[in-house]
This record gives sequence, structure tokens and C-alpha cells, in this order.
Amino acid sequence: MGEAPVAEDYVVTRSAEYVGSFAVDDCCLEEQIEQLHGHMKLFKTHKKRRPVSLRFSIKGVKMYDEDETTLLMAHALRRVSLSTARPADAQFAFVSHNPGSLDAQLYCHVFQARHCRAAQFLNLLLCRCFQLLYLEKHPDEAQIEFVGSAPRRNPSLLNHGFPLSVSALVSFRRAPFQGLLLGTKKNPKPPEELHNDQDEACPTSSPSLFRKKAMRNKVLRSGAYRSFTFTPVKQRSVQEQLSVSQEKEQRKTPGRESHAPTLAETEEALAQAVWTWTGIATDSSYSLLADDVLGSFLLCPIPKKPKCGSLIIHFPSGLVTHLIENTRKGTFLLQKCKTEFSSIAELIDHYTETQDELPCLLSCARVNHCYEWEETISKQKAIKSFKQKANKSTSRKDWV
Repeated sequence: MGEAPVAEDYVVTRSAEYVGSFAVDDCCLEEQIEQLHGHMKLFKTHKKRRPVSLRFSIKGVKMYDEDETTLLMAHALRRVSLSTARPADAQFAFVSHNPGSLDAQLYCHVFQARHCRAAQFLNLLLCRCFQLLYLEKHPDEAQIEFVGSAPRRNPSLLNHGFPLSVSALVSFRRAPFQGLLLGTKKNPKPPEELHNDQDEACPTSSPSLFRKKAMRNKVLRSGAYRSFTFTPVKQRSVQEQLSVSQEKEQRKTPGRESHAPTLAETEEALAQAVWTWTGIATDSSYSLLADDVLGSFLLCPIPKKPKCGSLIIHFPSGLVTHLIENTRKGTFLLQKCKTEFSSIAELIDHYTETQDELPCLLSCARVNHCYEWEETISKQKAIKSFKQKANKSTSRKDWV
């Protein structure tokens, strides 16, 4: 289709049922959310549904038929303004412009998932695409550990004093001494085994004999010579040991443990990435949260208390921080609330459906902060075509 290839880690395909689309009024964000959920409730009883495949990436959202052969709909991610879901009815929806249109009319496309968790996963996928697109357009606002990982270097035996080839050796190495030195202990092995071990390590016992034999066979040139104590078998074994040790060090090092954020993750990891705004700096996350929908939140872990954290929620009064306490029973409790939960995920799921002591429900909807209202590409094409027509008309007049 003339697109640039996208890495597999940034493309995820999931199945759903396309229910339909409806026009969205141009109003404030809170009224728009209410309108979306009101229309989605009406679409719950809609019987005409079409099985489709949705493909998510940082480039956009594409809808194919069930066999993934025919493209039915495609939306650039910068033209998608909002993603939301209604897990109770297993519904997922996003708001966007019609591709290639210059009008300001928005449309909401509604999909029916197999179950509530599938609808949540579709919404999390699109929300994560929003975050990755923001990281791509604003690399200066990324977290320090995600800016770039240390370059990976293959371990080299040259760094440890071992030659990789004949010409790489630059220092003289004596052949192993067969006799016993004064003051050394006797070898417990019999003379035959000792002789066999020395033959495996070095086929010739004298440096001069080895050099003459190699020169006759034209193996050595310009004074180069082999190491008598380091055979190719030992060289390969040490090479493997060095590579394994360096991989373990890279895993232990916290700076190298971080990797670039990706989209193809498990459901738990994807939810954690969306809730914590993984990859985006904390200050930038606060400013983005203030411009998001009411009820949107940011999960901030506490380094000193790994089992605890804080939940920063966008309330009508502004951003409010609620600590997540870990009780002696091992359960989680939101500050100034009484209900206990076995995990933070259960806590968030509960407050997205039940308000309890909070001023408003937690919202699973997210705004695309890289959303572009105008279709710049189509406008540029229109301007170019207009200029080409104008040039043709002027050239014809000049010719006449």
C-alpha cells in the first residue's frame, strides 16, 4: 500500500465485531464522553455486526475483514482523537475523522468484543499507541532510562590476552615445561596420561621444532607464531564463557536492563504501561494528565516501598494524589477508602465501575495528545493540484 515497513513489536492484530459508526457533536470533552457512552448503550442491542480484524500500530488503526485480506477502513493515528471502552457491555470505540476528508466532522466507530477483558485490551492497545506516538514526536520528554540503552558489544578474547588468529599474537609465549621444577609438587597422574594431555594442548613440545614445522607447511609467515598453551578447543570454550558472563552482567546492570517501550506485550504488562505512562517523564505525565478526560489517572510506584504506590487522578477540582496502602493482610487499600483489594488491578477495575468515596469514577478513556484537527496531507495535495492546473492554464495562454 505504499507504506513504510513497521516493526513487528509495534503491530498487534486482534479480532472483534464491527457494530457501526455515528457522528459526534463538536462540544467539550466531558459532554463528548457522555454522548459517546449514551450512543454505545443503544448500539448494544444492534444485531447487524460484521466480524473484522483490527490492526494497531503507531501509524494508525486499520480494519480488515475476518480473513485479513480486504482493507475496510484505515485511520492515521494523528487523526484519532479519543479511545474509550465500556467493559460491562464488552464494547470498544474510538473517535476519528473520515480519512482524506477536509470537514471537521468527527465519527465514533463502535466494536463488540468477545468479553469484557477483550474490550479492555483493545482500548489499552490504542491508548498505548497514543503514548508511543507522543514519545516518537517528543523524544526530549522521555524518561532517562528509556532514551537509549548502552551499545551491546560482543566479548572479545583479545581484551583478555588471548589471540584469535596467528597474526593477532604479538608477544612471545614459552611452551609448557615437561619436566618438574625445583620445589614443585609431583603430578599425581601417571607419565602416560601426562604425555597425552600435553599432546592435546600442544602437538609439538619444542618451540623451535614447532616453528620450523609450521614454516615448512607455510602456515606461519613474517615471524608470526601460535600460542602453545591455547588450543582452538580451549579458545572456543573460553569465548563461550566470556559471552555468558557478559550477558549476566548486562542483566544485572540496571542501566542496560531497560529497553525501548514496545506495543506487543501481555495484558498485564500493557495495562501497567498505560497506567504508569511508561517511557514518559514524570513532569510531562502530570501535564498530559491535566489535559486528559475527567477520571483519568497516573499510577506512580514508590521506590522506597515497592509494594505501595500513589494514584494521581484528574478530578474536577484538579489533580489529586491518593496513596495506595499495603495492609498487614497483604491487601491494597486506597487512601480515605475502606474497601480492600488483593491487587492494584482489582482496585482500579473496581473504581472504574463504583464511585464510592471518590468525587468521580476512574475513566478508561484516553485522549490522543498528538491529535491533529486538520488533514494537512490532503490540503497539500489539493494545493499542489491547484497550482499544477494554474500553471497549465497559463502556459496554454502563453502558447496561444
